[in-house]
Amino acid sequence: MAEGSAAEAISVEEHERVRRDLLDASEQFSATSEVLAALGRHASDPDVVLGTILESARRLCRAQAAALYLLDGDVYRLSRTLGLSDEFVEHVKRHPIAQDRTSLVGRVGLDRRTQQIADVLADPGYRRRDIQRIAGFRTTVSSPMMLDDAVVGLLSVYRDAVEPFDERSMTLLGAFASQAAIAVHNVNLVQALEARSAELAHKVEQLEALGEVGEVVSSTLDLDHVLDAIVMNAVRLSDTDGGSIMEYDEAERNFSVRSAYGTAPHVLERLRRTPIALDSTLVGRATLEARPLEVPNLEGVPLDPHLQNLYDAGWRSVVAVPILRESRIVGALVVRRKTTGGFSQDTLDLLQSFAAQSALAIHNARLFRELEMKSAELEVASQHKSEFLASMSHELRTPLNAVIGFSEVLLERMFGDINERQEEYLRDIWSSGKHLLELLNEILDLSKVEAGKMELERSTFSIRETLEYGVSLLRERASLHHLELHLDVAPDLDLIDADELRFKQVVLNLLTNAVKFTPDGGAVSVRATKEAAELVVTVTDTGIGVPPEDRERIFESFHQGGRGAPKEEGTGLGLTLSRRIVELLEGRMWLTSEVGRGSTFAFAIPLRSVRGQAPQTDTADEPTGLPKVVLVEDDGPSLDLFSAYLEGADLEVAVARDGQEGLDLVRRLDPAAVVLDIRLPRIDGFDVLRALKADPATSKIPVVVVSIVDERAKGIALGAAEYLVKPVGRDDLLRALANVRVLDASSQQGHRSSQAEVP
Repeated sequence: MAEGSAAEAISVEEHERVRRDLLDASEQFSATSEVLAALGRHASDPDVVLGTILESARRLCRAQAAALYLLDGDVYRLSRTLGLSDEFVEHVKRHPIAQDRTSLVGRVGLDRRTQQIADVLADPGYRRRDIQRIAGFRTTVSSPMMLDDAVVGLLSVYRDAVEPFDERSMTLLGAFASQAAIAVHNVNLVQALEARSAELAHKVEQLEALGEVGEVVSSTLDLDHVLDAIVMNAVRLSDTDGGSIMEYDEAERNFSVRSAYGTAPHVLERLRRTPIALDSTLVGRATLEARPLEVPNLEGVPLDPHLQNLYDAGWRSVVAVPILRESRIVGALVVRRKTTGGFSQDTLDLLQSFAAQSALAIHNARLFRELEMKSAELEVASQHKSEFLASMSHELRTPLNAVIGFSEVLLERMFGDINERQEEYLRDIWSSGKHLLELLNEILDLSKVEAGKMELERSTFSIRETLEYGVSLLRERASLHHLELHLDVAPDLDLIDADELRFKQVVLNLLTNAVKFTPDGGAVSVRATKEAAELVVTVTDTGIGVPPEDRERIFESFHQGGRGAPKEEGTGLGLTLSRRIVELLEGRMWLTSEVGRGSTFAFAIPLRSVRGQAPQTDTADEPTGLPKVVLVEDDGPSLDLFSAYLEGADLEVAVARDGQEGLDLVRRLDPAAVVLDIRLPRIDGFDVLRALKADPATSKIPVVVVSIVDERAKGIALGAAEYLVKPVGRDDLLRALANVRVLDASSQQGHRSSQAEVP
C-alpha cells in the first residue's frame, strides 16, 4: 500500500514537472515568435524590437528589471531599460560602465560568456555599488551580444531579492542576447543604408545643380545671371546661409563683389564699397595659395576689412575658395554661416566645382567683352573703308570715263586720221582704262559682300539663255585663239529663281579665266546639270592647270594661283568675288585640276523652281497629281533646303512661314502629311500640333516634326508621327515620310541611289 502511494506521488510530481517544462517551452516559443515578428515588421525601428526582447527576457527569466548596454569605445552605455527608474538611467548615462571586472557587465564583456552574481552585496569584486543602491537589485545575470565573434553589447536582468537564476533562465537570456545582437546589427545596416541613400541623393542633387549651372554657363553670356545661379546653388548645397562671388582686377590688385546671395542689401552695399586687397585679406591669401581657406570662428581672430564687415553683420564662419583660370586669378567664391563651425572636405570639393564654373563664366564674359570691343572697332574700320571706297569710286570714275571715252573718240577718227603708232598707243590707253574700271567695280563688289551690304535681287530666268549669253560674249575672243567653245544644258533644266545679274557675273568670270588660261587650239566647255535639288554648272578647260598647293589659294584676293606669267591680265579678284556671290546664293564653289591637262571650276546653287514655270508664292491650289505636303517653317535656309528635299522626291510642297498660316493651309488643302517646325511666329509648333489633332477634319493627317527643339517625348505624346531633331539630312526626312506612307521605301531608295556625288 505504501509502495503504491509513493509511486503515485512520483507520478504526480513527474507529471507536474513535464507540465511546467511544456509551459516554459510554450512561453519560450511564444516569446521567440514575438521577437521574430518584431524583427520582420520593425527592422528599422530599434525601440520596438529591443523593447520586445527586453520584455520577453524579463518575463521568462522572472526578473523585476532588464537593461541593454551597447559598447561605445571602451565603455558600455545604457541603451534600453525596463523596470528601472529614471534616476538609474540618468546616473548610468553620466557614469557608463567600464570594460573591467568591477561590474558584472564588464566581466561578461571580457569573458564573453553568460554569468551571474547571486548577491552583489556579498561579491567582494563588485564595486558598482552606486548603481545597486539606486536600482536596489541583489541578484543579476548578464549575457554578451556577439556579432562576428565580437562583443557589441550586453543584456542584463535583475532581481530585487537574493534569488539566483537557474540554468534555464541563463540559457534563455543568452538566446535573447543573440536576438538583440541581430536586431542591433539590422538597425545598423538599415541606418547605414539610409545614410548612404541620403548621401547618394545629396550627390545627385549636387550633380543636378552643377549640370544646371553648366547649362546656364554654356547657354548665355549674361555674366550676372550666370553668377547669381552659381552662388545661389553653392550656398544651398553647402548648407550655408549666404555667399558671394568676387571678380579680380589685375590692374588694381583687389577684388570686388560681383554677385551675392542671402545677403542684406545694406550689407552688400558696404561689401562693395570695401577694398578687398590681394595681399592682406583672407580672399587674397586663398587665391595666392590656390586652395580654399576657412575661418570656423570669426570671433577672437584678426579680421581684415572684408571679414570685419561680415562679423559686424552677424556672420560667424566663412570659407574663401579661389577662382582660377590656367593658374591666373579670376576671382573668389565666398560662403558663410551665421553660426560657428568648420567645413567638411566634401563641402570644399563641391565649392571648388562651383568655382571652376565661375572661372569659365567670367572668362567667357571677358572674351565676349573683348570680342564686342574688337567688333565695334572692326565695324568702325569697315565703315571708314566703305566710305573711302565710295569716295575713291567717285573720284576715279570721272577721269576713267574721260580716258576711255576720249580714247574711243580718237580711235574712231572723229577728229582726223591717226597713224599706226598712235592707234597702238590709244588702244593701250583704252584697254588700261577698262582694266582699271573692272578692278574698281570688283573691289567695290567685294567690299559690299564683306560688309554684308550686297543685296540679291531675285528673279526667275532661263538657265539656258543665261549661259548662252555668257558663251556668246566670249565666242569672238575664243575664236581669235582657235579655241573650241561648247555649251551643254541638261534637258530637264529650264528656269531658276536667283539673282540673274550676279549669276551672269559668276559665269562670265569662270569663262573669262578659262579662255585666258587655255593655250591656242584648246577647248572650253560649259555644262549645266540637275543633281538632287541643285543646279550644278561646270566650266572645263584644257589649259595649264593649277598646282595642288594653289588650288585653295587661287580663291584668295589678288592671287592667280601660279597660272601664267606675272604680266597676265586680270585683277586677281574674279574668283574671290565669284565664290562669295555663290555663297550668297546659298551654294558652293570648288575646283578640280591636273597640271598640264586642264581645270574644272564648278558651282552649285539650290534649284527653287525646275518645273518650267516661274516660282509662285502659293501653288497649293494648282493640282499636280503629286502627294501634297504642307511645310511649316520660318527659317529661310531650312525652308529652302526642305523644299528642295521634298520637291526632289516628287512631292508637291505648300509653304507656311508661321503657325497660324500653317493651320489654315492644312485645313484648306487636306495634305498627305505635314512637316512642322516648333519655334514658329504667332502660334508655336506644339500648339499647332494640338490643334491639328483636336480637329476631326485634320486629326488623321500624319505630322512629322523637324525642329531644333529636342522634346521628342512631348511631341509624340501630342500626336506627332515622327520627331526629327535638326540638323536633318535628306534621307532622314524622306525616311520619316516613308514611315507615314507618304513615300514608299523603294521610291526613297531610288532617289538616294540616283543622287550624284558633288565635290
